[in-house]
Amino acid sequence: MCRHLGWLGEPRSVASLVLDPLYGLLVQSYSPRRQKHGLMNADGWGVGFFDEDAAPRRWRSAAPLWGDASFASVAPVLRSGCVVAAVRSASVGMPIEASASAPFSDGRWLLSHNGLVDRAVLPASAAAESTNDSALLAALIFERGLDALGDTIHEIAAADPNARLNILAGNGSELRATTWGDTLFLLRRDEGVVLASEPFDDHEDWQEIPDRHLVAVTDSRVDLTALKGSE
Repeated sequence: MCRHLGWLGEPRSVASLVLDPLYGLLVQSYSPRRQKHGLMNADGWGVGFFDEDAAPRRWRSAAPLWGDASFASVAPVLRSGCVVAAVRSASVGMPIEASASAPFSDGRWLLSHNGLVDRAVLPASAAAESTNDSALLAALIFERGLDALGDTIHEIAAADPNARLNILAGNGSELRATTWGDTLFLLRRDEGVVLASEPFDDHEDWQEIPDRHLVAVTDSRVDLTALKGSE
């Protein structure tokens, strides 16, 4: 449905994470290599990062990433130690608008959803940034808190057995993610950690995260926990 990426570590340019890699999100927007659902991600994109004051900043669009020359010209000078970015393949019937593109934010966290969930199992929320499933899911996760992410995912999966619930979130000092129905890969570098729906290059150090797991990254430490319902 979508592809997303998170970075936590020393400050890097957004371009070095999103645009420059051989198979990065730019390429994944039109030719993903490991996407199980959908052929491309041309229904919008978003890049979120934290500034020097630890405030989340976002640049989102409903257009394909490959067509945004303005972003391409600025991305090399945007630098941050925590980045959450995504390209979107909209589900049938969902709106295509900038506010429906991840990352979503509550003013503290940036959050992306790679997957699909029946909106009927999600509560209505005045805080949701759009009416699509991902925006409603993000609003619910923000309301319950990221410390309850594992429990929230388990509850939604129980209500919608066909849901795919890969979440990726960052708050400037931590990344949290879930695998539930789609892929997630980890790359550890001396300067930081990458989490991504699929590897952005062919480096042998990429590790696939098992399905139905919670991932927490802090100060280059990575902790994996099996989610309820993973047995």
